Amino acid sequence: MSVGARIGPTARRIELGIELRRMRNEAGLTLEQAVKGLGFSEAKLQRVETGNIPLKQAGQLRALLKRYGVADEDLVAGLVQLHRESGSQEWTSFATMVHPSTRTFVGVESLAHTIKAWHPTLVLGLLQTKRYATGVYEMEKMHDEYTSEFIDQSVRLRMMRKELLTRTEDPVQLWAILGEAALHHIVGSANVMREQLAEIAALSELDNVTVQILRTHETGYRYASDFTIVDLGGALPSTVQIDTPWGTVSMSDKPREVGRFSRKFDSLRAAAMAPDKTAGFLQQLTRELIDA
Repeated sequence: MSVGARIGPTARRIELGIELRRMRNEAGLTLEQAVKGLGFSEAKLQRVETGNIPLKQAGQLRALLKRYGVADEDLVAGLVQLHRESGSQEWTSFATMVHPSTRTFVGVESLAHTIKAWHPTLVLGLLQTKRYATGVYEMEKMHDEYTSEFIDQSVRLRMMRKELLTRTEDPVQLWAILGEAALHHIVGSANVMREQLAEIAALSELDNVTVQILRTHETGYRYASDFTIVDLGGALPSTVQIDTPWGTVSMSDKPREVGRFSRKFDSLRAAAMAPDKTAGFLQQLTRELIDA
């Protein structure tokens, strides 16, 4: 375990939850057995283990560790420090608008070593420009009654998340596959789309970013919904994320589900154009926008 390996209270909470679940399983205890007599419910411990909520008190953590047979003082001290950091306030400016499931995914995302994503109808959020992201939220405004403040804050959060690709220390390795339809669909205006196509081309030149396009007319595998696979490195389980129609995020770190979507991604990757053809295709689309 790399206690405190990455910054961010949500990320700390997820890391602590994963460790607690591992220790409980190694101790051979069910959720019911783990919480018996400790003053909180099985449901709460389950939410702690999945990173959705923090433990409120360090005493609760120490009680769990004692029950799990953890006696190493250095390990206990490290976990208590991780607990302290996981309880600090994060997303204060986004708290009223970001669904808890989204906050959890953003925390997982911040821990990522590698991200693989398939987006068939819209440009992946990590590749979006500010104006394109604004346009996406503006499209939904009439349906979800978004306020201007909500849109501004949501776009700001998206741009903050995008910094994972360009940070100087250990940038995320991204492999994105975009459906051709996502690039033909005009969001905002032709000018916004030209800027967006240029941004995808620029990001694809980074050593840590690979972008493929799955052509509409090509035969081969298709998957209707977008999904993201987040690899957290060997010490933590990988996670697959799917957006739901209700604006929430569904996540699973079950090996069976991660494996299933990894196979889907491999099939999509095989059907898409080779990465070295992406820049030329984006240039072609840009010329079509100028001529239109």
